[in-house]
Amino acid sequence: MDFSFTEEQQAAAEAARGVFAGVAPDAVPSPALAVGAVADTFDRVLWRKLADADLLSLLLDGAYGGAGLDAVALCLVLSESAKVLARVPLLESSAAMAAVQAYGSAELKSALLERAGRGELVLTVAASGRTGHDPAELAVTARQEDAEWVLDGMQTAVPWAYDADLVVVPAHTAAGHAVLALVAPDSAGVVLAEQFSTTGERLGVLRLESARIAARDVLDAEGAWDWLRHLLTVGTCAQALGLGRQVLRMTSEYTGKREQFGFPVATFQAVAVQAADRYIDLKAMEATLWQAAWRLGSGTQGTLPVSGDVAVAKIWASEGARRIVQTAQHLHGGFGADVDYPLHRYHAWAKHLELSLGPAAAHEDALGDLLATHPLG
Repeated sequence: MDFSFTEEQQAAAEAARGVFAGVAPDAVPSPALAVGAVADTFDRVLWRKLADADLLSLLLDGAYGGAGLDAVALCLVLSESAKVLARVPLLESSAAMAAVQAYGSAELKSALLERAGRGELVLTVAASGRTGHDPAELAVTARQEDAEWVLDGMQTAVPWAYDADLVVVPAHTAAGHAVLALVAPDSAGVVLAEQFSTTGERLGVLRLESARIAARDVLDAEGAWDWLRHLLTVGTCAQALGLGRQVLRMTSEYTGKREQFGFPVATFQAVAVQAADRYIDLKAMEATLWQAAWRLGSGTQGTLPVSGDVAVAKIWASEGARRIVQTAQHLHGGFGADVDYPLHRYHAWAKHLELSLGPAAAHEDALGDLLATHPLG
């Protein structure tokens, strides 16, 4: 295996580190100190900086003002964003743009992509369905009437729903075909209700009541939703990796300075073993993420479909992020819960990522089904 990155991918990561260097995690609004949403909107100043650094258009082709990079480059940037708990819809907007570029009409691409790449339009994706456990496309029905599609149903836990200009909504037709509709939250037949994540960010319940969407704004190509769903998943795994790296670094620094009986607690065997176990988690998260992102970005065929690699990455990211923050809290003692110290923020964000990815057991079942269908022997 060769997990080295190209010069272009490394340049994207370096640019991201430059932009995120000015973000202080201990200044990120704390869910422990807020009643309701931690803020009215996302970090618009940081969003503008990302646009100026051309990091919002990473996946767009040069014809739309982008860099023409792949999922690996996006994941490198997302990993850096999670280290500082960046409050921006970078994953959702980037993934939505990529889906429009790959599956949208020339008219739709011309109308949206350059503006979205400059940060003038904010896109998000409704990927949780009705419960967060069932396939998201089954939560909404879509039927075509003349030059419009009519949508009915509900999507829950839509990130940045109150900030987005357009929400990409997966839906299913009577024939069971999945489509993606670009829905404006202020359209007729669209109703938003508030929800809140563990991070304290405002999410939205999106209800569609005979909402009419122009045919131009619906992606009905085969495989569009599966591809977008996989990109969102590997992006979330990248965020879990970046968060895990930062939390492990914080734990190392703290246990190296905190003394008991005249010695740093990092020198105690029980502490060192726990930290080593979490480092193993982190390395497994890395390897499985880059394998999945590379398969998705390159389109390389394998014995298993790309969904197999995505499932493995989800297993490690969901479990690994949880174990890393739990160990960090344990090794920090009561200091880890101090609202003047950023660790409790990372814990809340890790729980949000874990819930977004879903339980590892479900991914193991999905992987088992794939192995039964595509034997490796």
